[in-house]
Amino acid sequence: MTIPEDLLRCWHEQWHPCDPIGHELRGPHRERWVRFHSLPKSQRYAETPAEYEILLHRYNTVLDELFAGEDVYLLTPDWNDRPAPDPRPADHAAWHPGAEHWTSVCTDNDPEYRAYTHLYLSRVSWRPGCLDELLRAAADDQHAGALIMSLDLTRLHHPYDGGQDIFLPSTADRDALRDRHAAWLSKHPGGL
Repeated sequence: MTIPEDLLRCWHEQWHPCDPIGHELRGPHRERWVRFHSLPKSQRYAETPAEYEILLHRYNTVLDELFAGEDVYLLTPDWNDRPAPDPRPADHAAWHPGAEHWTSVCTDNDPEYRAYTHLYLSRVSWRPGCLDELLRAAADDQHAGALIMSLDLTRLHHPYDGGQDIFLPSTADRDALRDRHAAWLSKHPGGL
């Protein structure tokens, strides 16, 4: 895959002031955000095969509503304390085969402990189940920070252990998706 030269500029036009880091988006883009929990009663982790079926069904249902029939960008991060990325860990490469280094972001500028997030990107033809291994790793807190993004970067899916954060082009789009899956929402007043 050849990463478009203007992709980072396009990202910042769409999601300013945030870098392409999923957990940073919710605050500045709250009007476009909704969170769905992976399991009933806000249970954070699956413990049985049946619970894994539920959480993968929820992930894939939302992903298919967002991206059916489309190619998407898949972004996954790695971290270290240097501006240059290390070789990818084998499990990360397995969850995201064919990923290319896109950009790196200094996420902690503390002189005693600088932290860099190195972002890897690939283009994937979306179909239900195609990212189950990565989604399961996110659900088990074995991998964090993935973003599944429309090619125009207006729709984002951020899976995490316990649920999925969705960012849409407008509040109306967000509300429509939220209402279709109201049973998966948190009871927390802030939507967390």
